Amino acid sequence: MIYLDHAATTPLHPEVLEAMLPFLTEHYGNPSSLHTAGRRARQGLDEARESAARILGAKPREIVFTGGGSESDNLAVKGVAWAASARGRHIITSAVEHKAVLNSCGILERSGFEVTYLPVDRYGRVDPAAVAAAITDRTTLVSIMYANNEVGTIQPIAEIAAICRGRGVLFHADAVQAAGFLPLDVDALGVDLLSLGAHKIYGPKGVGALFVRQGTALLPQVQGGSHERQRRAGTENVAGIVGFARALELAQADVAAREVENARLAALRDQLTASCRTLPGVEVTGHPVERLPNSASLLIDGVEGGDLVAALDLEGVAASTGSACTSGATDPSHVLLAMGIDPQRAHGSLRLTAGRSTTDAEMDRAVEVIAAVVGRMRGAPGPRHADASA
Repeated sequence: MIYLDHAATTPLHPEVLEAMLPFLTEHYGNPSSLHTAGRRARQGLDEARESAARILGAKPREIVFTGGGSESDNLAVKGVAWAASARGRHIITSAVEHKAVLNSCGILERSGFEVTYLPVDRYGRVDPAAVAAAITDRTTLVSIMYANNEVGTIQPIAEIAAICRGRGVLFHADAVQAAGFLPLDVDALGVDLLSLGAHKIYGPKGVGALFVRQGTALLPQVQGGSHERQRRAGTENVAGIVGFARALELAQADVAAREVENARLAALRDQLTASCRTLPGVEVTGHPVERLPNSASLLIDGVEGGDLVAALDLEGVAASTGSACTSGATDPSHVLLAMGIDPQRAHGSLRLTAGRSTTDAEMDRAVEVIAAVVGRMRGAPGPRHADASA
């Protein structure tokens, strides 16, 4: 299989598994227990928190471990909104956010909050000036994602964060999709809250983190014990958290290595999009420059995205129509619609995202398969290749 769906999830890195194994076997104690087994688990938890904080340029107490990126988004948006509700009930976000943010905002709206959904341009980018214009004296939170999970467009979050800071408004960024590729220093970015998820950076599923800048009021969304400094109840998933911290180190600690890999992935992406552009009725979506290096988002006329993904799978290429969280929906992507794409054309979306194991040969083969499958689905014969008889 040629796996081109790394934006949905990534394989577990061997070094991450190695770090996790002791806490799945011998160090299985509850980190809240006072006996030796509990203290050893607590040590693993504390070391993981210190590691994550060091990568982010944060204090360990500013790291809240969660059950994944979606929970981190929920905790950030709803937690801040309710904690600051006495001061104001106005939140600003964008029309292209992950459903974890948009659905959280929808719940708040039903509870009497006002939410402004900012439009984006044809590339999926938010205008910082629009953020500034939308802020009122009742605004308590702005939430704009770092990089879009469907089209890969990178948002100018440092600029937006500076606007929010100048107006005394908290700023949250969903960095789940960006964490494997872009800098995460929270002071350089200027964020007050930052969401992360492990399984997008070669870590385990079911674990994530939320950076919460010291002094930020936050109402817990999971009630129970006093875990995570009373911000997220529930016995910590120590093995998963240890794996998350190791994955974050591998993704962020060596900046030079990350940039080299980003350049390799960008070259593969450009190879793919250049070849696909030669097919009739194919358009590349997302920002042409400010985009994640591994992400290619295409509109293909004359095909249904879900049918295309199924046909590609039969030919050994794993792809998606967009966010894995909404891939079962029959409606076109809300991201593409917000970018002004016609709903009928949006049904023909295809997302291809490369990863650390993707090779030039695999990308060449994927292009061949896409061309053949699209031609067949349009009722035209697929292209012939020199090795077609092999």
